[in-house]
Amino acid sequence: MTYTNKQWLLDQRPKGMPGDECWKLNEVETLPLKKGEVLIKVLYLSIDPYMRGRMNDGESYAAPAALGEPMTGESVGIVIESESDKFIKGDYLCVHRGWQTHIVVSDDEPTLFKADPSIVPLQTYLGTVGMPGRTAYFGLLRVGLPKSGETIVVSAASGAVGSVVGQMGKILGCRVIGVAGGEKKCSYVKDELGFDDCIDYKAEGMEEKLKEACPEGVDIYFENVGGPVSKAVSKLLNEGSRVPICGFISAYNSEDMTQEETPFHIFGALDPAPEHRFFVVTEWFKEWREATEELSQWINEGKIKYEETITEGFENAPQGLRDVLSGKNFGKQLIKVAEE
Repeated sequence: MTYTNKQWLLDQRPKGMPGDECWKLNEVETLPLKKGEVLIKVLYLSIDPYMRGRMNDGESYAAPAALGEPMTGESVGIVIESESDKFIKGDYLCVHRGWQTHIVVSDDEPTLFKADPSIVPLQTYLGTVGMPGRTAYFGLLRVGLPKSGETIVVSAASGAVGSVVGQMGKILGCRVIGVAGGEKKCSYVKDELGFDDCIDYKAEGMEEKLKEACPEGVDIYFENVGGPVSKAVSKLLNEGSRVPICGFISAYNSEDMTQEETPFHIFGALDPAPEHRFFVVTEWFKEWREATEELSQWINEGKIKYEETITEGFENAPQGLRDVLSGKNFGKQLIKVAEE
């Protein structure tokens, strides 16, 4: 049986915030399965800040998204046909094959990851227990190297990565200060997630409030945004501090990244410079299952909470990315593609 697969193809490179003209909606019929393949009906599509960088054609940690191909991204869905000995009809799988409604994939594809909705809700495998959660997990534990009693500052603290970093910090006995945009997000971070404080970077006096919240300085700064927040934190870093650099969303829409002052410039100019490096979650690929299991356990124990913004309709994926890049979403941004 064939199915109509809708795809958002990358049609042109953006300048600044990506408009609708950057994508082209395409429809193609799925091909019959070969031995070892499965057909996945996508239920949820993940929308993440890194996607904006992949739309450019400059040098980066990963190859740029190709023009004329489905926009890069991860999905979770249900197997509706199988010619595989590993996966059967009805299995739930995460797969990193871009913005599509139906995905044919070989069962030896390394990005395939089995999801179990009896443990946590299905879409959470794209968020708190998935790539963003694992990014927080490894970035904090392996790059941040937290010790009980230390002070951690987390930017984009209400987001899919930052919210997990901060809650993990509290589990590990650290003092955790968040930075987020707007009173609503800051209240959520402090009152619901249990951070010690949260500073509104959109309000006046951000630098002074951050200094007051960190009377003993900052030992770990988990970098997600760059810009003025990075500069403010840089003045408070203690000797021996560590800066895991996950991203810097404030510059993602830049038309010329070479002209931007990045976190590498800001922290590299300090004397002494803190330990700081960019990392990607695939560095710990072999340990993904372990991280997902521990994050799931913390959720079920009530130690990690999360928020999701679920937008209905595959056609709304481009707007979903713009919402993430402008901070309009709350927590993890997802597109609900179909009912099971």
